Amino acid sequence: MRPRNKHIVIAVALLLGLADTATAEPNGEFRVCADPNNLPFSNSAEAGFENQLARMVAEQFGKQVTYTWWAQRRGFIRNTLKAGRCDVVMGLPTGYDLVETTKPYYKSTYVFVTREDQHLDLSSLLDPRLRHLAIGVHLIGDDGNNPPPAEALGEQGIVDNVRGYSIFGDYRQADPPARLIDAVGQGEIDVAAAWGPLGGYFAKQSPVPLTVTPIEDYQRFAPQQFQFAISMGVRKGDHALRDQLNAFIDQHRPEITSLLRSYGVPLVGLPVTASGGHE
Repeated sequence: MRPRNKHIVIAVALLLGLADTATAEPNGEFRVCADPNNLPFSNSAEAGFENQLARMVAEQFGKQVTYTWWAQRRGFIRNTLKAGRCDVVMGLPTGYDLVETTKPYYKSTYVFVTREDQHLDLSSLLDPRLRHLAIGVHLIGDDGNNPPPAEALGEQGIVDNVRGYSIFGDYRQADPPARLIDAVGQGEIDVAAAWGPLGGYFAKQSPVPLTVTPIEDYQRFAPQQFQFAISMGVRKGDHALRDQLNAFIDQHRPEITSLLRSYGVPLVGLPVTASGGHE
């Protein structure tokens, strides 16, 4: 894997976020580390889909969810899971090398988000209109690491009309990643290229009807990855907990899929075009 590709996996990890076992707490706690301000994944009000999933797991095994809240920045895993503050992180890229990951419970893709009334019908990174439209992308990390769509656009020389929005934004405000999708609805930009769960969720919340469409033609830009499988993560070597979570995933896939779709998550292999617009 080239270093740049590894950075993309880390970027997705930042975007993102049981039966009795030897690692489970003796008092019946299902200990989760999560970001307190990171919808649609998690927040301190437990309104994210990862919060809902954690509750499903805990209820299945007769435990109570308890949280250690920690902003998903560089060092998140080191300061939470590896430090023993929790036993599971609910959403990480499958195979993420800092943890032991379960089998994936969903796979999503980068998407274009546009205003419905503009009828742009964008789906291809090779669409010539992208040379003239105002495009927004998330910037990841302190060094402003570029996500896959920005890299692909840059390879085509599409740079001057691309605007970056920090994934972290102003953390004092709710839902910092929403600013990119808000910019589409407010007409600041014509199109956002965003990680699917973020684009799908905030498009559903938008007061202006928005269209979410998976990005196609991404194979041309390999080794850039545009689709990622997402798993739960436990500490390295905790095979017992990992295997029990795997069993939960196998037994509850329909419920998990229903949960994800209710949050507007574009699922690879399932219908993924969605419209927002709520009064």
